[in-house]
Amino acid sequence: MSDKKVRLAIAPIGWTNDDLPELGGHIPFEQCVSEMALAGFEGSEVGNKYPKDPEVLNKALRLRGLTICNAWFSSFLTTKPYAEVEKEFIKHRDFLHAVGARVIGAAEQGHSIQGQQGTPVFDAKPSFTDEEWKRLCEGLCRLGERAAEKGMSLTYHHHMGTGVQTAAEIDRLMEGTVTGKLDLLYDTGHLVFSGEDHLAVLRKWGRRVKHVHLKDVRKSVVEKVRKDKMSFLAAVKAGAFTVPGDGNVDFAPVFAELQKIGYEGWWVVEAEQDPALANPLEYAIKARKYIREKSGV
Repeated sequence: MSDKKVRLAIAPIGWTNDDLPELGGHIPFEQCVSEMALAGFEGSEVGNKYPKDPEVLNKALRLRGLTICNAWFSSFLTTKPYAEVEKEFIKHRDFLHAVGARVIGAAEQGHSIQGQQGTPVFDAKPSFTDEEWKRLCEGLCRLGERAAEKGMSLTYHHHMGTGVQTAAEIDRLMEGTVTGKLDLLYDTGHLVFSGEDHLAVLRKWGRRVKHVHLKDVRKSVVEKVRKDKMSFLAAVKAGAFTVPGDGNVDFAPVFAELQKIGYEGWWVVEAEQDPALANPLEYAIKARKYIREKSGV
């Protein structure tokens, strides 16, 4: 696979967790981006500690040879008026454009339980009504049109604890939207965690995959999460996720399928862990080495 078509980034969530401030709360932004560059990555997603002023952020990134590739957007199309969501989206879009990103990753947070620390992630998973699906699909396509105004792509990030988590839900979302207005952010970790066939999803929707999250899973922890009715954030604390090459997912077939479909864009290592237990620099270097060995990138 040509590294000219694929660029490697890493998410700051391994250094400091936006949803669990106690994880990495002491690690400053400067350490995070410096270690990303030291580990051999050229891109980053955006964390809450990142400067909000594009000029300040761009300068810090240029010093380290990094660029922003994407950032999470929480949509509430199933629970809030579209105009309210669009207003927030445009602010998010304009910031990302100013810092060099050309992809936006949205995840519907209406009815989401992913941030509820006392709610079992498997047993209490939300589902959308037909009307909510209609609002979601139509709203995302409209947001995709707003993204295209800046030459940007809108991708959807399927996620544990939300209404778009399973393969069937991804199917319904993709079938209810239009390529070019909405495409897919493919996340290995969330599919494996959910119990889905991650390769089958990639084979089915690969042509609409415009952004990739490489997240490994410790299946023994996921089994405990299901058995003990743990929440998503409790699963994170327990170590359900890790970097590629450190868990139970074989990424070689994933890389081969991405090559087969001619994927061009970013691969992002994204593995939320407790940095006190999993040294972020050490694990970033481990991930970079594994990806090079398995994909040639």
